[in-house]
Amino acid sequence: MDGRPRPQPHSPSASTRRRERWLVILGIVLHAVYMLSIFDIYFKSPIVHGMPPVPPRLSAPPAKRLVLLVADGLRADKFFEPDERGRYRAPFLRGVIEEKGRWGVSHARPPTESRPGHVAIIAGFYEDPSAVTKGWKANPVEFDSVFNQSRHTISYGSPDIVPIFCSSIPHSTWGSYPHEYEDFATDASFLDHWSFDQFEGLLNRSLHDVKLRQLLLQDKLVIFLHLLGCDSNGHAHRPYSSIYLNNVKVVDEIAEKMYNLMENYFNDNQTAYVFTADHGMSDKGSHGDGHPSNTDTPLVAWGAGIRSPKFLVHTEKPDDGFRFVDDHRHDMPTPQNWALEGFERVDVNQADEVEAVLANTKQILNQFLRKSEQKHSSSLYFKPFKPLVNYLAVLDQIEDLISARDYETAMKNSEELRSMALSGLHYFQTYDWFMLMTTITLGYIGWMANLILHVLQSYTTFPADLLKRTQVYPKNTSMKVYIGGCLFMGLSSIILLLEKSPLLYHAYVFMTIFLWTRIVHNLGFMKSAWRELSNLPFKYIMNLLISSVAALFILEFLVMSFFDRKLYTWCFLALGILASVYGALFVQATPAVAIYTWLTCWFLSIFTLMPAEIPENNNLVIFSGALIILIAMASRGTTTNTSSFWLYLNRANKRAPKFSKLFFAQVILIALSSIMVWLTTSHRSLHKELHPLHQLINWCIAGFSMVLPLFSPCSVLSRLTSIFLGFAPPFLLLSIGYEAVFYSAFAMVLMGWIFLESANLYCSEGSDSTCYSSLADGSVFGYDERCLQLSDFRIPLLFMILFNVAFFGTGNFASIASFEISSVYRFITIFSPFLMAALLIFKLFIPYMLVIVV
Repeated sequence: MDGRPRPQPHSPSASTRRRERWLVILGIVLHAVYMLSIFDIYFKSPIVHGMPPVPPRLSAPPAKRLVLLVADGLRADKFFEPDERGRYRAPFLRGVIEEKGRWGVSHARPPTESRPGHVAIIAGFYEDPSAVTKGWKANPVEFDSVFNQSRHTISYGSPDIVPIFCSSIPHSTWGSYPHEYEDFATDASFLDHWSFDQFEGLLNRSLHDVKLRQLLLQDKLVIFLHLLGCDSNGHAHRPYSSIYLNNVKVVDEIAEKMYNLMENYFNDNQTAYVFTADHGMSDKGSHGDGHPSNTDTPLVAWGAGIRSPKFLVHTEKPDDGFRFVDDHRHDMPTPQNWALEGFERVDVNQADEVEAVLANTKQILNQFLRKSEQKHSSSLYFKPFKPLVNYLAVLDQIEDLISARDYETAMKNSEELRSMALSGLHYFQTYDWFMLMTTITLGYIGWMANLILHVLQSYTTFPADLLKRTQVYPKNTSMKVYIGGCLFMGLSSIILLLEKSPLLYHAYVFMTIFLWTRIVHNLGFMKSAWRELSNLPFKYIMNLLISSVAALFILEFLVMSFFDRKLYTWCFLALGILASVYGALFVQATPAVAIYTWLTCWFLSIFTLMPAEIPENNNLVIFSGALIILIAMASRGTTTNTSSFWLYLNRANKRAPKFSKLFFAQVILIALSSIMVWLTTSHRSLHKELHPLHQLINWCIAGFSMVLPLFSPCSVLSRLTSIFLGFAPPFLLLSIGYEAVFYSAFAMVLMGWIFLESANLYCSEGSDSTCYSSLADGSVFGYDERCLQLSDFRIPLLFMILFNVAFFGTGNFASIASFEISSVYRFITIFSPFLMAALLIFKLFIPYMLVIVV
């Protein structure tokens, strides 16, 4: 017998249960409100209204019209590099680079999605990412663009892009194809031909329509063709597929046809041409993050107002310190296989504006001044941006330099002033960051402190007289604390109202004050708890410190795993050994449980060594279906084991049949899902379409299988097995490769965790007569609950490790784009961003469901 206090039976009171229900509600509201702070801190719109336009200081524009060709999803390397035969995929644009115009690499900024990319190209600024969540059909905010500043805009392309910019502009002619055309099961290059054919038809109609011809012959005409083929083919077939690479040739042919068509029709050498892309495409057929394959896009410009190629003798340039939005160095070395070292490369940010430097500087400075004025008018204590206090003197100096024909110095000073104005805009864009981040951080700390207080008050072995002392808290003192909190809320609200802050600012502050008011209310209990802790024997304090250090180490490990998922390989190699030793020596579990836990942990450790870009392998998916059935049969087989431990684990299920109809139904659904994986993929690869009957069967299997676990037996192992089988069919149908095997490995580790915890509980109850009576009557526990002890730290720590492995086991969750969009092709191939995203999120959620259930 050791001297440690043994955990006592403990049944929470009705008031504790009621308090916990309120805590759950409070937690949901708190996290929902604080999640919205992301948009106020990071995703706030940079748009400034109310400034007059500053016209460029040019006598006459060099071009009467602009042709903008945007190849959606075209990577820079696939455009510039030669194919395996040494031929370039875009021969016409290659000739333009060498003979007629300029070239470079355009750098997009995350999120590398179609809407923000086109806003940067057409409107000249980086739209806040929150606009992506507000719908693709219309602008959530108003802003100027090249289109609404033009005399007329003609545009054809995707229904998700063209209407965004043209539907609200009266001086526009535009058209888009139906959504049904965007089928990932087909070769989408025909969409690019559709856009060109529509414009060609417009020019042909103008030959017989006088009004239309007059419209085309006026100046400030913008022609925009959105070419979606590369994006759709990249998603469906990957950017290294023959279909995607052939689409590069298609957009080059369209650029050539467009050039010949325009030159033959107008024949005045006053057309400027720009060919670029909104974003690239990762190797696994996705985009959204800041990887160079997503941010680097080709840029080719030629025609009126565009300089001819400049040939270079020395191609290496020193690092000038300039960085683009994707953190690339200015004028990065050109890859040798592009064979363009002798032609000057001009890299640009996607949002560079085509204006004279001084006019551009004044326009940005006006935005800064407007932003400063808005913040000054609403701030009780305004802090100006000091570097631009004397901006008028700098402007006068630039004007004097221009008058003195010192253009080089004037250009340099203009660029420096523009840089400071951009810094000033960023200063006011982030003006409230310190207050918001402080409030949110204090709120989360307050929430954690409230949870700790609740656990200490309800589930620990503090002496009864300690709780008695803290509960006999003078009601008038308690009332004073809450009155003080309400007064503080009122004062904060008045300050926020005077500063014209958004309503959500009030919610953030109120939530934080409320949490800390509850902490102050429990100040007496915290003092008593601290005194009780300080009076504990030294060895208990050391145990607490060691446990805290171990917890901090594990938490830091989890943070590091966000940057290197391979750490989980070492983690599970170590966990396999530790868990088996713990089970064999301390818990005294059966040798089979210890060996099983060891092997399953080592099996799971393999998956974080796998590439994040999941290669397609339907054989692995089908194999995983068979593996899932074998695991389930082994789990069911434990019901025949008559040893006391297995009887303990299955005690609530002793009257259930060994192989129930429910079990057979779930096994049949898994077998059907494996067959449908093979059948659906084979048919789609042969016929380039998803068969409607296959689609219906897949939806039915996925939906029906998730309902069956509700009818499973109530013993721990039987219920877990049924849930494991219930979510297996949708996961298999959403899998394309090794992630299907991960599902089985992950489930086996979770079952091993259950085995060890059950063995631990079985041993702790072994000396209690109620344990043996529970085996006889089929109850789940000998008594309701017990007080928490220090060793229980292992459960939340293991939960967090497994929860993170559910994140990183088959990739990484930098964005939704990190997941294979081809995973949804057995359910839908017609482009539907919200349904596809929902299916991808659901696939991500399934491993979480297993962890939460366990």
